Amino acid sequence: MKLGLFTVLYPELDLESILELAQQLGCGALEFSSLPGRGLRHFDPVEINQSTLACEQFQEELRKRDFTISQLNCSCNALSPDPEQARRACEAFELAFRLAEKLNVRTVGSFSGCPGGCADDRTPNWITCPWPPEYLQMLKWQWEERLIPFWTWAAERAAQFGVTQLAIEMHPGFCVYNPETLLRLREAVGPSIGVNLDPSHLAWQSIDIPEAIRALKGSIWHVHAKDVCVDTQNVRRNGILDTKHYSRAVERAWTFRTVGDGMDEQTWKRIVAALRLAGYDGVLSLEHEDLLLSRQEGAERAAAFLRRLIPKQQAERIWWA
Repeated sequence: MKLGLFTVLYPELDLESILELAQQLGCGALEFSSLPGRGLRHFDPVEINQSTLACEQFQEELRKRDFTISQLNCSCNALSPDPEQARRACEAFELAFRLAEKLNVRTVGSFSGCPGGCADDRTPNWITCPWPPEYLQMLKWQWEERLIPFWTWAAERAAQFGVTQLAIEMHPGFCVYNPETLLRLREAVGPSIGVNLDPSHLAWQSIDIPEAIRALKGSIWHVHAKDVCVDTQNVRRNGILDTKHYSRAVERAWTFRTVGDGMDEQTWKRIVAALRLAGYDGVLSLEHEDLLLSRQEGAERAAAFLRRLIPKQQAERIWWA
C-alpha cells in the first residue's frame, strides 16, 4: 500500500512541479483527471491521446521519478437527462478508455451517475425514500433503463482497451451511494465493476467504514484519502441530509476535512487494517476539499498523518503458530 496524489488539487502546476510536490509529500503514485477542458497544466488528456510524442514524453517523466498512475478519473454524470451533457460524458469515457490503453492504466474511476425519474425529465432525480409509491417506480426505471444499460456498455467498451477495473465512487446524489447499491450494480453488470472507496462519503451516512470494506472485499479498485467532520449538534437539530453550501460549515451537518482532522486516528487505523485484510494493497490517493486549510497545508498534514499509518513492509508469515 502506498500514498498517492489526486493532481486536480493543483491545476496551475506544470508536470515537473507536480512531480516535485508529490515526491516531497512521499507519494509514489498519481491520479489524473481525464476529463477534457479541466485546464490542468500538467496533464492534457486530449493532447496525450492524439500525440504519440506527447504521450511518450509524459510517460518518461513519470518513469524517471518512479511514479505510477493509480487511476484515470472521469468523474461526470453520464446518465444526465440533458442530452448534451450525456453526450459529452460518454465522449469523456471513450477518451478515458483510449488514454488508459496508451498509458497502460487498468483502472478508470467515476461516479455511477443519476438520471431523471422518467424519460421526460430534464434534471437528475435522486430517490431517497420508498414513498409515495411513484418513487419506487422511478427508481426501477432509473436502474433498468439507464444505470444498468450504461454501465454494461461501459464495461464492454472498457475491456476493448484493456481497462479491467471500473472504480465507482459511492456518492450520495447518485444511484450508487453505499455498498448495497454498488454490489447490486456489480451483480447486474459484472466483475469489472468495483469501487473507488472514499471514506468521507460514507462516514456522514453513518456507515461503519471497516464494515463496508469487509462487504466490498474483492471489489475495491482504488481509495481516496479524504476525511469528514460530522457536527453532532446540527445533526440533532436537522438530521444528516444537508443541501446548504459548503461555505456554511457552521450551519451544516457535515463538512469535508483533510485526513486526520475529521475522524480520529484510531478510526483511520481501523480503515487501513480493514483494507489490508480485504486484500487491498493499492494506493491511498490524497484528495483535499477542506475549507479551513490551504491546499498545500492540507496535503502536507494528510500525507504526514497517513505515512504513520501505512505499513512500510509486507506482512510476514504467521511465525508464532
